[in-house]
Amino acid sequence: MAPESTYFRKGFGLKTEVQDTLTADYDGQLVDLLLARDHTLVAGSVTIRLAKEFGFCYGVERAVEYAYQTRAKFPDRQIYLAGEIIHNPHVNARLREMGIVFLEPRETGFDYTSVQPQDVVILPAFGVTIHDFETLRHKGCVMVDTTCGSVLNVWKRVDSYARDGLTSLIHGKYYHEETRATASQVEKYAGGAYLVVRDMAQAEDVIAYIEGRFEGGREAFLAKYQHAASSRFDPDLHLLSIGVANQTTMLARESLAIAEVVGQAMGRVHGESHRMARFRTFDTICSATQDRQDAVNALLREPLDVMLVVGGYNSSNTISLTALCAEQVRTYHIEDALGIDPGSGTVRHRDLATGQEVIAEAWMPMEGPVRVGLTAGASTPNNKIGETVARVLATRGVDLTTVA
Repeated sequence: MAPESTYFRKGFGLKTEVQDTLTADYDGQLVDLLLARDHTLVAGSVTIRLAKEFGFCYGVERAVEYAYQTRAKFPDRQIYLAGEIIHNPHVNARLREMGIVFLEPRETGFDYTSVQPQDVVILPAFGVTIHDFETLRHKGCVMVDTTCGSVLNVWKRVDSYARDGLTSLIHGKYYHEETRATASQVEKYAGGAYLVVRDMAQAEDVIAYIEGRFEGGREAFLAKYQHAASSRFDPDLHLLSIGVANQTTMLARESLAIAEVVGQAMGRVHGESHRMARFRTFDTICSATQDRQDAVNALLREPLDVMLVVGGYNSSNTISLTALCAEQVRTYHIEDALGIDPGSGTVRHRDLATGQEVIAEAWMPMEGPVRVGLTAGASTPNNKIGETVARVLATRGVDLTTVA
């Protein structure tokens, strides 16, 4: 019989012991100043407005704190991390400096061959697949589970869909760690099925198939979505009963819109009684993601010359914030403050359309009054936001001592 793991989900009661280190690693004085001044800094002709909700959410804070507690609890043990704890390069780099080894993902899951029973493995905020979890359990190692509670809520939702014979239609990115973990919950059940759609355009493919007008029919649909569907997914069967869920960091309004149009299509084709019996939808966007999107929408009602969004290039919630902002104002998604070069007046950023890193010149007016909006993804620490503020001011030649 395989050895049983020791499993921890609520930390080790070492919050006080690690708090000073966390504060030193991630707190930002300029952000504290912004908060004290109604999210506003005025320095010369530059006004910086910070969104009311930004940066580290509760789930991220918890995951990072538990990783620090794990290092404190097991100072002499080998500690592994299943992928990245969150999508922020600076946080992950700090964990590596603490001696935590990052396991590399493979198509069938992470490579656990080096893990021994006496070792410790941290599960990231995104969670891991059932296959990964079971592999570790049979290893007999210590598992520290930092999976976000909002992610667990989505798992419960798709579990209920699969249990009741509904296909989980997941609005998300099929390759994202969270979505892979969520989809795995469906396959606990014989016949459990899922399909992942990235956006409204892909949802329209689903609608077209339901309505019998998808070009190329069944084989073409399966070929297009082979990487985004469960292994035995059959659109003729599995699109008859649908439950909608979403990756917690997607654009909330798009998730709601996808659910609405798919439900309407089922009603048109099969009748309202079928829709009522065989279609369900719940908003599974996490509250922190929603709060940050709402805060950006509120900030965009103000006059702004430019918007900066700070966060990892692979951070889904940061990309969603960027998309929202770009609809209203010139917007740049930077990974950190180093993307801003005060000397050349350029900004290195992730292009929303292509996903590639590019450099833009004259990104901010260099003369006259300017209003800069600022927000950050849920995995961005305050010190990186504060460094961005400093670089914005430096670009305009503003001395921090003149901040009013």
